[in-house]
This record gives sequence, C-alpha cells and structure tokens, in this order.
Amino acid sequence: MFDVVGALIRFAAQVVQSVQQQFTQQLNVVSEQVMNPLQGIVQTVTGGAWQGVGADAFVQEVSSLAIPGVGVVGDQIRAFQGNLQKASEIMIQADQQAQSAVQNLGDVFDKIFGG
Repeated sequence: MFDVVGALIRFAAQVVQSVQQQFTQQLNVVSEQVMNPLQGIVQTVTGGAWQGVGADAFVQEVSSLAIPGVGVVGDQIRAFQGNLQKASEIMIQADQQAQSAVQNLGDVFDKIFGG
C-alpha cells in the first residue's frame, strides 16, 4: 500500500518539477519577448531616434509603468516556482516520514509478535 502511495508522491513531485520547468520557459518568454524589446525601444528613443516632449513622455511611461509591470510578472512567476518547489519538498518529506513511521511500527509489531 505504501509503495503505491510513495510511487504516487514521486510521480506528483515529477509533475511539479515539469510545471516548474514550464514556468521557467514562460519566464524566459517574458524576458525575451517583452522585457528586452521594451528596454531596446527605450534605448533607441533615448539614443535620439525620437526627440521632444512626446519622446520624453513615452520613455517615462515605458520606464515607470511597462518595464516595472513586466518585472512584477517575472517576480510572481519566480515566487510561484519557489512555492511549487517548497510544496514538492514537503510532499517528499511527508512521504519519507510516513514510511519511516510505518517501518518503525512494523519493527515494534515484529518484536511483540515475532519473537
């Protein structure tokens, strides 16, 4: 019975690990397809490609709203990944503790009834 439960917990831990990898890929997408282009646009504008009050306002908006907002998304993805990792570790630790308790109980019964 506990072998089945242990196998299920190990499978669940593998699923969690797979989900974490998918979130890492999404974090890379956020960085590569959103953050890097936004930073490049700001550099292009501040480099003189667009000048004037409108350009300054655009750079201010992108720098103060868009880029930090994307950073928050990245932070949330990283926090979620950390929480998934903790959950996985707790599941594995609980399984190990349960197996140890069952083993200890089995040893006690063996001493009482086996000897």
